[in-house]
Amino acid sequence: MSIIRFITTAALACLAVSAAWAHGITGADQEFLINNVGPQIGPFIYLGAKHMVTGYDHLLFLAGVIFFLYRLKDVAIYVTLFALGHSTTLLLGVLGGLHVDAYLVDAVIGFSVVYKAFENLDGFRMLGFQPNMKAAVLIFGFFHGFGLSTKLQDIAISEDGLITNMVSFNVGVEIGQLVALSAMLIAFNVWRKSASFLRNAYTTNVLLMVAGFLLIGFQLTGYFVA
Repeated sequence: MSIIRFITTAALACLAVSAAWAHGITGADQEFLINNVGPQIGPFIYLGAKHMVTGYDHLLFLAGVIFFLYRLKDVAIYVTLFALGHSTTLLLGVLGGLHVDAYLVDAVIGFSVVYKAFENLDGFRMLGFQPNMKAAVLIFGFFHGFGLSTKLQDIAISEDGLITNMVSFNVGVEIGQLVALSAMLIAFNVWRKSASFLRNAYTTNVLLMVAGFLLIGFQLTGYFVA
């Protein structure tokens, strides 16, 4: 399967998954969170990693961030900024009781995908200015963290062991991010060795924008309908 066909399929899958699941915590995972009492480090690390690996919105943004990053040092800087952002607001949201509307924050997360793809397409240069992308990644990281926290705030998690469990969940998120990032870097490095990379870079980022707009549209529809 070509990379273009893969990304197209992934974008459509994002919309389908959004409609069916809305990237929440459901089923056995939700039941565990509701019934759990006391510190459970291992299970919360697992849930955090699972949530990140299956978090299509977060992964689409990360794909856009690393798309044209060829040096591992640059990848590390941007991913660290993103991790710092979402770790801060994830813990602040759950432990500090700072609540935001889930639909609106997820719409901003969808916009982050559009924003990064637009930057990859040199859209800002054509507009005559270039924003600070490190600052943008950090700021969008804050919103991605709030997106994670809203999923947990929707569930009545026990206060017993909450700090330990939330720190464990955040550690799991970082582990999941590293796993997903490693897979993406391997795929990108293989693709970059092919002549098709630069030839299809434009189309790929347009498809990333489409996926971002789909996410925005779904979340805003949910907000106004709800």
